[in-house]
Amino acid sequence: MLKFTEEHEWLQIEAGVATVGITTYAVEQLGDLVFVELPEVGATFGKNDNAATVESVKAASDVYCPLAGEITEVNPAIVADPSLVNSDPQGAGWFFKLKLANAADADGLLDEAAYKELTA
Repeated sequence: MLKFTEEHEWLQIEAGVATVGITTYAVEQLGDLVFVELPEVGATFGKNDNAATVESVKAASDVYCPLAGEITEVNPAIVADPSLVNSDPQGAGWFFKLKLANAADADGLLDEAAYKELTA
């Protein structure tokens, strides 16, 4: 299940674990990323808590935790090479995996059609 937030994060949810990243739209707004800071594995976050930071040639921006849960994995490849987020934001440029506190909360997020309408 693919979901989106109004803050331009995407979530691919499988078996109660969400892979989270920022959308192509967010990357286009930020420009070339030069730095990514990720959360620690095992950290827990509430919905909309600041979970990661990105810096581009234009600005620094927070990446929010789209739902409450625990970080189970992070993507070290994007720390080593932030341009991966620019080249493949909804693939190899994922940020972290989040074990959802309540998977049903994802029902309140945007589907792809609603997100496209938001960014049109």
